[in-house]
Amino acid sequence: MKKAVIIGAGFGGLALALRLQSAGIATTIVEGRDRPGGRAYAWNKDGFTFDAGPTVITDPDCLAQLWRLSGHNMADDVTLMPVMPFYRLNWPDGTNFDYSNDDVALNAEIARLDPADVAGYQKFLAYSADVFREGYEELGHVAFLDFKSMLKAAPALAQYQAWRSVYSMVSSFVRNEKLRQALSFHTLLVGGNPMKTSAIYALIHKLEKQGGVWFAKGGTNALVSGMVTHFERLGGTLHLGDPVAKIETVGDRATGVVTRAGLRFEGDAVASNADIMHSYADLLADHPRGQRRGDALLRKRWSPSLFVVHFGIEGTWPGIPHHMILFGPRYKELLTDIFEHGVLAEDFSLYLHHPTVTDPDLAPPGHSTFYALAPVPHMGKLPVNWDEVGPILTDRILAEIEKRLIPDIKSRIKVQFSYAPPDFVHDLNAHMGSAFSLEPLLTQSAWFRTHNRDDVISNLYFTGAGTHPGAGIPGVVGSARATAALMMEDLA
Repeated sequence: MKKAVIIGAGFGGLALALRLQSAGIATTIVEGRDRPGGRAYAWNKDGFTFDAGPTVITDPDCLAQLWRLSGHNMADDVTLMPVMPFYRLNWPDGTNFDYSNDDVALNAEIARLDPADVAGYQKFLAYSADVFREGYEELGHVAFLDFKSMLKAAPALAQYQAWRSVYSMVSSFVRNEKLRQALSFHTLLVGGNPMKTSAIYALIHKLEKQGGVWFAKGGTNALVSGMVTHFERLGGTLHLGDPVAKIETVGDRATGVVTRAGLRFEGDAVASNADIMHSYADLLADHPRGQRRGDALLRKRWSPSLFVVHFGIEGTWPGIPHHMILFGPRYKELLTDIFEHGVLAEDFSLYLHHPTVTDPDLAPPGHSTFYALAPVPHMGKLPVNWDEVGPILTDRILAEIEKRLIPDIKSRIKVQFSYAPPDFVHDLNAHMGSAFSLEPLLTQSAWFRTHNRDDVISNLYFTGAGTHPGAGIPGVVGSARATAALMMEDLA
């Protein structure tokens, strides 16, 4: 029986492991943290369950496939709960916009902003459906290993004006500024600036509209636990709490990994779901390939980091939906500060996660769990002391929520902690604290992204946010599908 070793038990690593194990390849995952999940970690404090993120589950079928491969049913291990509305968008002037796939309700929301944009939205929807078919269904789980494969995709990219930004494309269909923000903010969920990210990413709208937005009962980490349960049911091995220190090679072949504790795991193939810079520059430091790729990755543009305030509070809030976007007074200018200038601006936009409105069991009775997330520049652009800056930013974020949603929030807080860019470095080996790996620019997509199979070490593979098609649960699960196809072919 062929053996594979996977570094990291994030969604990409777990999805890859499930595909390999289902195909009869004996698979071991080596995870450095005390529990699986990667970015989808969780904390349990004083009866509150806090998801680290991600919290938006789209395209549930890409997950269900991982069970069907072996004739099982995801519902046996995971309960997905629908989220409605998908998001409530809120602006400082008090305007709310409920975003969903209920056509009648959505058209009414658009008409409230500008009746003339209802027709424009229909045209945008048709465009989104086209790029979804081409960019996600056709190319979202295919490996781009050579430039030829990129050239093959070029006519479709040209047809859909991939060189334009999502915001620019949205603006060609609708004229209301708030609606332009409502239809373009999604790229922020995968680490991209709507003003710069390729219009192809407009496919996210169709992805949500078609498959809905879901949440795992028990929190996103409960989905991770379900994947682990199924992986172990199939005979896979998960080794926790012992980070990989080195990918071992003989010539241009990977032979296995060595952990910090000195354990050796050998395999016919090695795949990394770890941060791509860490994988090359640190884990492959003894091989010339690691040094060369590490140097090349230094020249790439990396996505921003995040600052997240987690808080458990007294009281329940049925009027606050599961997901909210609290826009600040600036949109384009704030994005420029974050992505280009590396400025921690006075204003911010927040993503507010309120899971207890969907699953009350994530908090003690009569209490609620929240987190508020603000995109911030990565540490390469903003080298500040987060031990000093973090508490100041926390106070400002809570003050904004107090002003706009929960007037006496500070007196209600029972548990509170934050997660800052250095935590992404410490816990996830994320280069410069980047929360989404490489920025999803056209020039850093498909073939221009880290290849699913290394070009020199032919049995070394990659999956996760740094590979094609990029960040987000459907993205990394798609990358795992592409990588698994290569590995199964190579190991046959």
